[in-house]
Amino acid sequence: MQRFYDLVQGEVLKSVALHGGASETMAAKKGSSKIDALTALPGVGAATAKKLVTAKLDSVSKVASAGAKKLQDAGLSAAVAKKVAAAAKAADKAKKATKATAKKATAASKKTASKASAAAKKTATKATTKAKSTATKAKAAAKKSAEKAKSVAKKTLPAEKSSDERKGSTLKVPRSVRDMPWFKKK
Repeated sequence: MQRFYDLVQGEVLKSVALHGGASETMAAKKGSSKIDALTALPGVGAATAKKLVTAKLDSVSKVASAGAKKLQDAGLSAAVAKKVAAAAKAADKAKKATKATAKKATAASKKTASKASAAAKKTATKATTKAKSTATKAKAAAKKSAEKAKSVAKKTLPAEKSSDERKGSTLKVPRSVRDMPWFKKK
């Protein structure tokens, strides 16, 4: 069974690798990749693969659906035709199972990605809302602190006027040079 899995995986890798060469024509690339895919089956060599491609059985799935009779008509012996038909059916079944598994995995990963995206959006929305709330609270607290500081300042520094209509009761600044102590004549 491992051989069939390797066949399916090898078929994909070979087709990817063969499309990279620049010296071959497209027709040569198609023909050689078909032969390479068929030679991966047990009992199929290069000559047998060419016979199958000539008979328009150029893929593993076509060989699997053809049956032993059509393979014999393509030039294979009865024993080899039965062996190749059984191997092709098993390989085709494995390939289809692999595709189905890949499809399920892709669907599951898309679903998981969608859920992760929704969770990220929800978290971002919560964070934005919390940040706005915190900013509003901080603004209100700052305003309250400023008002409190203002009221404390008003209580501690009253604006009193002295008898000569100047602010402040402890500091006396002379209005002219004549009011200064050193200027006064005795």
